[in-house]
Amino acid sequence: MPTISIELIAAILFALALIHTFAAKQFERLSHRYPRHAGLFHLLGEVEIVFGFWAIILIFTMAFVSGGDKALAYAESRQYTEPLFVFVVMVVAASRPILQLVLASVNLMTKAIPIRQSLVSAWLGLAAVPLLGSAITEPAAMTIAALMLAPQIFRAEVPERIKYFALGVLFVNISIGGTLTSFAAPPVLMVAATWNWDSAFMFATFGWKSAIAVIINASIAVFVLRRHLPNQAVSSGPLMAGVPISLTIVHTLFLAGVVIFAHHPVAFLGLFLMFLGITQAYERHQNPLIIKEALLVAFFLAGLVVLGGLQQWWLQPLVSTMSPKVLFFGATALTAITDNAALTYLGSLIVGISEEAKYSLVAGAVAGGGLTVIANAPNPAGVALLKRGFADESIGAGGLLLGALLPTFVAILALMYL
Repeated sequence: MPTISIELIAAILFALALIHTFAAKQFERLSHRYPRHAGLFHLLGEVEIVFGFWAIILIFTMAFVSGGDKALAYAESRQYTEPLFVFVVMVVAASRPILQLVLASVNLMTKAIPIRQSLVSAWLGLAAVPLLGSAITEPAAMTIAALMLAPQIFRAEVPERIKYFALGVLFVNISIGGTLTSFAAPPVLMVAATWNWDSAFMFATFGWKSAIAVIINASIAVFVLRRHLPNQAVSSGPLMAGVPISLTIVHTLFLAGVVIFAHHPVAFLGLFLMFLGITQAYERHQNPLIIKEALLVAFFLAGLVVLGGLQQWWLQPLVSTMSPKVLFFGATALTAITDNAALTYLGSLIVGISEEAKYSLVAGAVAGGGLTVIANAPNPAGVALLKRGFADESIGAGGLLLGALLPTFVAILALMYL
């Protein structure tokens, strides 16, 4: 069968995966309605398994149509560094010593500011931590911010619409907050080497604009949340239990090493195995590692890599025919239905793309990074860690889209007109 037929099949399965993503919450409801098949419906309702599920269907379909050897060769030809990196960085960043370090720093800043502690803590979680993502990478920032904000904002007593708005602000701020450097945001990482964009260029061209948008979004969110936050910043319980400074330093070095070797899976996986040994040796100073959540996110991203690898035939012509201004808004819209890193990577393949078009593509891609779960690589991590605070313990795609509209608009204004 011709290659285009396989690509067409992949496009159809990609569309079905998108529909599945938006319908995931309905499967959760079906699991309560039909308890006999609750396990199956619950599995299909996990947003994190959607793309992995449909990627497996794609590989089986390719094996049936073109033969098992070709299907296996395609699966093995894909680059899985990003899913592996996200898995490792999530687990390391969510360890108790790292969380204690960040939370202790936030608590010090909270006490130093003469405003209600819960307001300051929420603002720091929605603004300071996303901007910190430019140093520790966006997946790490998402993990830390989600674990910080979960007991304060994402609680049963807070109205769903407000939680979705806060979630939209967090996702948008994480997406644009990583643009102060050239290595932290996946959509920037995909083009930085090809286009010779270093961290100085990123800060001067994107970073300061993104920082303004992050601060505005976080301030609006805290204003909306002010009546629903506890009077005091919620204690993180065992997360703040004493951890030796030496162990905190060791964990920080592991996190730094993983970030430094983000493009070298052999290196960061080796560090991860050493990290697991340290956590086992000093188990009394650890919380349970978030292995399951991180594996689900990695499965999601790996599925996106497999499915997305056959979408170039329609994405690249679409992107290459747009003017810079149309490209900005087109990239913002396209990001909602495909990972923004995949979108910018395809843009990096276009020969002769102008500097203005390069900026428009990346700016639009990061501005739209909070619209859906699949828009930005760290979003599934946030979903995995925060979904328990929502009805049916699942996050609806429609609710997230509506919640992210205002912060996305602020990001568009900052990146397009400043």
